Amino acid sequence: MACPVRAPAAKLGNLRLEVRQPLPNFTLALELTCAPGEVLALVGPSGSGKTTLLRLIAGLERLEQGYVSLGGKDWCRQPGGVQLTPRQRQVGLVFQDYPLFPHLSLEQNVAFAAADPREVTPLLERFSISHLAGRRPREVSGGERQRAAICQALARRPAVLLLDEPLSALDVDTRSQARRCFQETAARWGICLVMVTHDLLEAVAAGGRVEALIEGKLNRGWLTSRLALLREEMAELLTVEQCGPRAASIVE
Repeated sequence: MACPVRAPAAKLGNLRLEVRQPLPNFTLALELTCAPGEVLALVGPSGSGKTTLLRLIAGLERLEQGYVSLGGKDWCRQPGGVQLTPRQRQVGLVFQDYPLFPHLSLEQNVAFAAADPREVTPLLERFSISHLAGRRPREVSGGERQRAAICQALARRPAVLLLDEPLSALDVDTRSQARRCFQETAARWGICLVMVTHDLLEAVAAGGRVEALIEGKLNRGWLTSRLALLREEMAELLTVEQCGPRAASIVE
């Protein structure tokens, strides 16, 4: 899977944010920076504030206190400052439920967002859904809809790409291809890529920096302990694979 579409007109600098957002059970309070070309994976359990953070960056929720900026230009600063609309921010966003227009074909959905209509077909081809271009979302599988949503986000030529559990509905091979495509896209074009997931292995496999978000705050201790457990699990699986059925029965 080659890198699709052309880069944004220019690399616009670091994505920076400092947020303090009251939520029902805790306050989302953190500072983050993502550099052009960097893949930043935020991992944490459901309900830890990950999706809310993406919505604040994209401008889909109003920030109560703090700022979000790209290359030194404020997208929002509250209280009392600038508040750019989502359309005024150079953001591509893929949600867990990958919303697509149900009355449009996959090709039309991607074309609706495309900065250059000539890039629609190459995107569909590189995510292996060009043969489904004329079908509507309800006529394809969940994984195929998710790939269409990823194409739609990339078609905007975003300076910042936000991914909410972007690979959850994909099979193993397609997931690996999509992950490589994200890495190459971020590195080659200087896109700030922020993905959130509850899957630590997926976060590590994303190939960039990993941070843990627990109850609205970055938690390095949680990440360190979970990584240690993950290493133990991987070592156990390798032992089973190397030693065969008898080892597997012992582990069980």
